[in-house]
Amino acid sequence: MEVTGLSASTVNMFISSSLNSFRSQKWYSRSLTVAEFKCKLQLVVGSPASCMELELYGPDNKVYCKLGQDDGLLGCYPVDDGCCIHVTDHSGARLGEYEDMSKVEKYKISQEAYEQRQDSIRSCLKHNKLGRFNEEERAQQEAENSQHLIEEEAQASTIPVGSRCEVQAPGQPPRRGAVMYVGLTDFIPGYWIGVRYDEPLGKNDGSMNGKCYFECQA
Repeated sequence: MEVTGLSASTVNMFISSSLNSFRSQKWYSRSLTVAEFKCKLQLVVGSPASCMELELYGPDNKVYCKLGQDDGLLGCYPVDDGCCIHVTDHSGARLGEYEDMSKVEKYKISQEAYEQRQDSIRSCLKHNKLGRFNEEERAQQEAENSQHLIEEEAQASTIPVGSRCEVQAPGQPPRRGAVMYVGLTDFIPGYWIGVRYDEPLGKNDGSMNGKCYFECQA
């Protein structure tokens, strides 16, 4: 008797892009054509399908091949769970352009007006004494946060400013640089490490939300 293995109809893969600093994990059908696959990727990475170049990376982070023919099936390529599709954008957009939310118009409501609403999440939490309106749970959470901050501070104290380092981000090659900042920030709680790469790569110039934590090339 001969036993033949059949590939699953869907594959769980990571999606990275030259326009974004993060990766997404998605399920896709192997029966999609490359053209159909690109259309779905538009919603993930923001690139127009006509401006995409796709490369397939294996779980070992090695390039397997490029996904060329638009009428070819995704399943005809060696896609498997844990692999990564990297999208290179040729539209002329810049890195991080679709992550900048500063220019997006946002709906705003005053705290006073929101406080008066009876159909809000805050009103529901207050009525049921949940979340931050549960004093016992809030005290426990504050104690855990304090302990976590102490542990972070102890770890951060072992990393001196000026020391050399290598940063390994998922889906990206290792980058070497120098530690330029160690400490608390205004934008996210906890201790953070600011790194100046040897090459002009990264997300910013050492500043965040108008505050300079260290200086480096943009």
